[in-house]
Amino acid sequence: MLGDTIAAISTPLGEGGLAVVRISGPQALAVADRCFEPIGKASTIPSRAHSHTVHFGRVVLNDRVVDQVLLAVFRAPRSFTCEDTVEISCHGGPLPAKLVLDAVLAAGARLAEPGEFTRRAFVNGRLDLAQAEAVADIIHSKTELALAVANEQLAGRLSRRIDQLRNDLVNAMSHIEAHIDFPDEDIAPETREELLVRIGRAIESMRDLLRTAAEGKVLRHGVRAAIIGRPNVGKSSLLNRLLGHDRAIISPVPGTTRDTITETANIRGLPVTLIDTAGLRQTADSIESEGVQRSRAAASSADFILQVLDSSQPLTPEDELYLAEFADRKRVLVFNKSDLPAQLKTAPPTSAPCVCVSCLTGEGIEQLKDAIKDVIWAGSNSAAVTEIMINSRHESALKRAIEAASNAAESLRHDIGIELTAMDLRIAIDALGEVVGKNFTDDLLDAIFSQFCIGK
Repeated sequence: MLGDTIAAISTPLGEGGLAVVRISGPQALAVADRCFEPIGKASTIPSRAHSHTVHFGRVVLNDRVVDQVLLAVFRAPRSFTCEDTVEISCHGGPLPAKLVLDAVLAAGARLAEPGEFTRRAFVNGRLDLAQAEAVADIIHSKTELALAVANEQLAGRLSRRIDQLRNDLVNAMSHIEAHIDFPDEDIAPETREELLVRIGRAIESMRDLLRTAAEGKVLRHGVRAAIIGRPNVGKSSLLNRLLGHDRAIISPVPGTTRDTITETANIRGLPVTLIDTAGLRQTADSIESEGVQRSRAAASSADFILQVLDSSQPLTPEDELYLAEFADRKRVLVFNKSDLPAQLKTAPPTSAPCVCVSCLTGEGIEQLKDAIKDVIWAGSNSAAVTEIMINSRHESALKRAIEAASNAAESLRHDIGIELTAMDLRIAIDALGEVVGKNFTDDLLDAIFSQFCIGK
């Protein structure tokens, strides 16, 4: 398939100022020649154009002008895919982009599969596998923090760490294999200790990377937070405050919210899906009762809860009941209506963070965001801006590498068998190689790149 010339629309479908159709492959320039007519003395056909030049002209399909376009030429290997590449910028809108793509396909290209451009960049050595995955992370980033970390991975920060680890283990294995080749020479005690220290450092470094898995999951997929409490404590008002706009209807009438409302907010750089729920209470209303059941289901499935109390009223028996019911959950207690005279004289006994806010004035909302961030990062590697975030595939490979390297250290320490030590080190090295694509299968590549959009 690498011998094919592929094409796809690389911009989102819909109305817009511009759309881009990308062509890549050995016949990219010839395909573009067949459907592009240059306009003006400064423009030329793609096959005669210098690399990294832009040309004005029109795209033609069946002797009919489709659109006036700008055509950019990127000759191999100075392109994203390391192949001859042409990018045609046409007017935005589903129809112009589709017709330009139709013209390109009629000229000899085939439609690209999801992620095929990035896959070719990997196969042709432009990116390693971790960097290729970072391209998808950039596209799907929901916050600036997630985008910054994805850009670090695209720049090779994770790849450099993995390469250094592999080199350390390869050097250790080369010493081991040298003694296998010369069995009459025992490993000196100081050499054995030096090898154990080197392997131990590699294991600890891998464990450091493994600890970033939680941060990676949060930044890629976000977390879910259910806003719960009895009616009229200000749950919907809190949702609106955290979102920065009015999403939920607010009313002094208890039971206004009958169903869950879900929206994603950017809280301190973290994508947090907030779930506004119906007020918890006993009710004979069948519709409201269904809403209460959904509230409990949302609270059960959420990563943590924001439990809202009305600080302008004394603690009610219902409040005490619900505080006890969710005592074992990760949560933040939110004392709302701090703009009114305080009637909640004593805070409930809990180790959960407590924040006083006024959803009316906005007082305390920034402190609440800090508390939410701390709860999300609790137990993770660091609450600071993370620089590396491994994904589930990296996590699996690192766990196998740690297990194999630990087995190698154990057999070396107890002189169980130097051949076993070398074999376990090879397993660890191969597992690390999977992270950056030193070892891969077509099935693995299919699984990774099928998650990309067509045109990327």
